[in-house]
Amino acid sequence: MSTYIARRLIYMFITLVGISIISWVIITQAPGSPIALTMDPKVSPKIIAQMEKNYDLDKPIYQQYFLWLERLFTGKLYSFKDGRPVMRKIAERIWNTLLLNVVSILIIFSLAIPLGIFSARKRYTFLDHLGTFGAYVGISIPSFWLAYLLILATVKLFGYPVLGMRTFVEEGFTTVDIVMDHLWHLMLPSIILAIGGIAALSRYTRSSMLEVIRQDYIRTAKAKGLPEETVYYKHALRNALLPVITLFGFIVPGLIGGSIIIETVFAWPGIGRLAYQAVLARDYPVVMTVLTISAVLTLIGNFVADVLYGVADPRIRYG
Repeated sequence: MSTYIARRLIYMFITLVGISIISWVIITQAPGSPIALTMDPKVSPKIIAQMEKNYDLDKPIYQQYFLWLERLFTGKLYSFKDGRPVMRKIAERIWNTLLLNVVSILIIFSLAIPLGIFSARKRYTFLDHLGTFGAYVGISIPSFWLAYLLILATVKLFGYPVLGMRTFVEEGFTTVDIVMDHLWHLMLPSIILAIGGIAALSRYTRSSMLEVIRQDYIRTAKAKGLPEETVYYKHALRNALLPVITLFGFIVPGLIGGSIIIETVFAWPGIGRLAYQAVLARDYPVVMTVLTISAVLTLIGNFVADVLYGVADPRIRYG
C-alpha cells in the first residue's frame, strides 16, 4: 500500500504540473488585456504598455508562468485587480466554499444511496420508474435555471432573503435566530449543488444493487430466511458500494466546478465567485491560483476514492 500511495503521489504531482501549464496557456492567450480592462479607454497606449511591463505581462509566456510559480510559493503573488495578496483573498473565502461542498457531499451520499437501494428493491414498479424519471430530470436540468426558480419561489412564499451567507440586518436576533439564519442561507445553494450528484449516484447505486442481488450468495441468504433488510443492507450493500465509491472522485470536481455558478447566483462569498470575478477582470494570478487549488482538491478526491475502494473490498491489493 505504501508503494502504491507513493506512486500515486508522484502521478498526482505530474498531473498537477500539466494542468497548471495548460491552464496558464489558455488563460493568458484569451482576448483582452487585464491592464486595459481596468483603465480608462482614453489612457495613452504608452501608459498601458508601462503598466503591463510593471506586471511582467511583456515577458514571454513561459517566463510569466515561472514568475507566477515563484511568487505563489514565496507568498508574493498579488492581484492585478486590487493589488491585494492572492492567498489572503483566497483564504478569506475558501472555507465558505469548502463548507458549501462538504454539506452538498453529505446531502448527496445520505440521500442517493438510500434512494438507489429503495429503487432496486422496488425495481420495475411505478416508484422505480418515477425515481428514474426524477433522476433524468435532475441530471438534465441546468442548475443556474433551477436556482433562479427556487430563489423566486422562496422569496414569494416565505418573503425571506436567500442571497449571501446571512441576513444583512441581524439586529434583535438571538443566538438561535443567527444559527437558523445561517443554516437557511446554506441549505438552498447546497441542495441545488447536490441535485445532479443525487440523481447520478442514486442510479449508479440502483444498477449496482441489481447486479449484486442476482449473485448466488444473495439467493442463499434469502433461502435461509434472513430478513430482507439484512440481505440488502448487510450482505448486498457492501459489494454494491464498490463501484459507487469510485464516483466520489468524479463528484468532487463536479461540485467544485458547479460551485462557481451556484456561488455567483446566490452571491455566496466563496472562491468560486472570486474566480468568476477574476475571469471577468482577466486577473491571471487569482484565476490560476483558484484553478490550482481546484485541481489539487480534485486529485485528492480521486486519490481518496482509490484508497476507499481498497478499504471496502479487502480482496483488492495495491502493489
